[in-house]
Amino acid sequence: MAHIATIGPNGEPQNSPVWFGWDGEFIRFTQLTSLRQKARNLEREPRVAISITDPGDPYRYLEVRGRLERLEPDPAGAYIDVMAKKYMGVDIYPHRKPGDEFVVVVIRPERTTQMG
Repeated sequence: MAHIATIGPNGEPQNSPVWFGWDGEFIRFTQLTSLRQKARNLEREPRVAISITDPGDPYRYLEVRGRLERLEPDPAGAYIDVMAKKYMGVDIYPHRKPGDEFVVVVIRPERTTQMG
């Protein structure tokens, strides 16, 4: 899991855990289009901080700072299925409701810091 920090509409920080993927160039996570506050925050202010903690050692972590590269429409939810396979070991995300549509948030890392 990664904790994604963005800046909200009133300048306040917003931080929450998300499933994420890394393809060697970009960090990706998905959001429901109906609940896409992080995506709206990033459209307005593209800077982001991402924190990933080693589940076996909470003192070992990676922080990534970067920017929104793009939003990719994913109405069928293909990427949430990829994440469900990674995080739950199932082929199809089991909590999808009829009518759910997704967007994939693509982040370009710019710098990292780490401990451990």
